[in-house]
Amino acid sequence: MTKAAPLGALAALGLGALALRPQIVGIGPLFPAIEADLHASHALVGLLGTIPVLGMGLFAPLAAVLAAHVGTRRGMGIGLALIAAFGLTRGVAPEIWSLVALTCGVGLGMGIANAMAPLVVRDLARPATGTAIYAGGIQVGSAVSAAVAVPLAAWFGGWRGALTAFSVVALVVALVWPLATRGGEPHVRPPSLLPRLPLRSRTAWLLAAAFGVLGSAYYGLNAWVPDAYGEAGWSERSAGLLLGAMNTTAIVASFVVPWAASRVGGRHAWLRGLSIIFFIGAAGLAGVPDAAFFFGPLAGIAQGGMFALVMLLPLGLERDRARVGALVAMMLGVGYTVAAFAPFVLGGVRDLTGSFDAVLWVCAAFLAVEVFVVRALPRT
Repeated sequence: MTKAAPLGALAALGLGALALRPQIVGIGPLFPAIEADLHASHALVGLLGTIPVLGMGLFAPLAAVLAAHVGTRRGMGIGLALIAAFGLTRGVAPEIWSLVALTCGVGLGMGIANAMAPLVVRDLARPATGTAIYAGGIQVGSAVSAAVAVPLAAWFGGWRGALTAFSVVALVVALVWPLATRGGEPHVRPPSLLPRLPLRSRTAWLLAAAFGVLGSAYYGLNAWVPDAYGEAGWSERSAGLLLGAMNTTAIVASFVVPWAASRVGGRHAWLRGLSIIFFIGAAGLAGVPDAAFFFGPLAGIAQGGMFALVMLLPLGLERDRARVGALVAMMLGVGYTVAAFAPFVLGGVRDLTGSFDAVLWVCAAFLAVEVFVVRALPRT
């Protein structure tokens, strides 16, 4: 924790995290409107969810170079500014391919900011506290954007207005970020070389696999649950509220689970239990749609808790800053790259099968695999 203004540091972590998910999660409830307006296939619209996540994977190692020149906190600010700038421009894209192209810029900003975040956590706060604030900010951004996407579209003249509103929030966060983090210790500047990834480490690959499979299910569900339930006869507003409920319970879990795991049972036991609960929640969404408002929030609890715990694992496995950075870079780089393809691939599954039933069951299958991956993770 910095000696100067620790509350400002914690607020900055939460605000920075707040801007990292609306451009991905908030766009999911808008997919039906985008498909209809731009006459695009499910697979093509799925790229709007795939590209930002892919950016978080591809740019995770490269962000170390930027951090070496400007510091981790300033690097985070640059990432937030890119999200806002390209997001605002995306709101006026005339057709699907320009929308996809501008999403690449959003992905660049998200890749930079997301890779800086764990290092900023280490610089500004105790790992457990900082990770809880960061994970909570992500979940708040996810929940709110999912719940308000359709109402925003109604208020502001369509899906473009909703995307613009999300980007205005990102712009405000980008402007507040340097003010909230000033006055503390000097900006940390890691070595300028790309981190040497632990490619021969079984633990590193298990972490990457756990994060990648978890992300595949998370981004797949967030992208297509609204469309799937809309196809089943739900209104766009109700489907968006379901997604919002799923992400709201994740907020609580992202704070409570790390605290509880540090006192009872340990992180590994909680991860094993939550992986099973997440599978049950996803299977319920696929097989028992009448109970969606039970299984959706249940899945959210598991996802929020698992995300927070997985983000903490590298900090418990290594003490050396460079090794932690390398482990985080590999976990995020490989994990996000794997997870990125879920919205696109699952959109293709919908185009091929003509139904979202298979899409939701594939998400449940991802989580069945996650149960076994989590069991193999080392204890911390």
